[in-house]
Amino acid sequence: MTIKVGDKLPDVKLVKATAEGPQPVQSSEYFAGRKVALFSVPGAFTPTCSARHLPGFVEKADELKAKGIDEIACTAVNDAFVLGAWNKSGGSDAITMLADGNADFAEAVGLTMDGSGFGMGKRGQRFSMVINDGVVEQINVEAPGDFKVSSADHMLGQL
Repeated sequence: MTIKVGDKLPDVKLVKATAEGPQPVQSSEYFAGRKVALFSVPGAFTPTCSARHLPGFVEKADELKAKGIDEIACTAVNDAFVLGAWNKSGGSDAITMLADGNADFAEAVGLTMDGSGFGMGKRGQRFSMVINDGVVEQINVEAPGDFKVSSADHMLGQL
C-alpha cells in the first residue's frame, strides 16, 4: 500500500552519506521534530536525476528553506558512497543524501519500481514529499518516465 498524506513514515534504516563516511540512521529519528523536503530518484548519475532533479533542489534550496523547510534530503536505491559522490558532483552541500541500498524505505512507503529492463533491478520511484515531524504533509509521485510533480518548483508551489 502506498503511503499517503497524513500517514506517519515507517521506521526503517537508511544510511546518510557524510564526509566522514556512511552513517546509519533510523527514519523515525531522522525525520522527527522538523520539516523535511524529501525527493527520491531512481538512481544517482542517471540522466533526468542528474540533469534536472538534483540541480532543481540545489538551485531552490534557499527558497524552500524560506518557506519553512528545515532540511532537504534525497533518497535513492544506491549505496552511500555513490550518493555522496553524486552530491559532490552536483556542487552543493545543501542536500542530505540518504541511501536506501536495499530498497527498504521504498518498499515500506509502497513506492518501488522494476528497473530490471534497464539493468537496474528494484528501485524507488521518482517522487517528492514534505514530511513534518515524521508525518507526510504532501506527496507527489511521478508517472513512469515523467518529471513534473516531484520537482523543487512544484514543491515550492505547495508550500
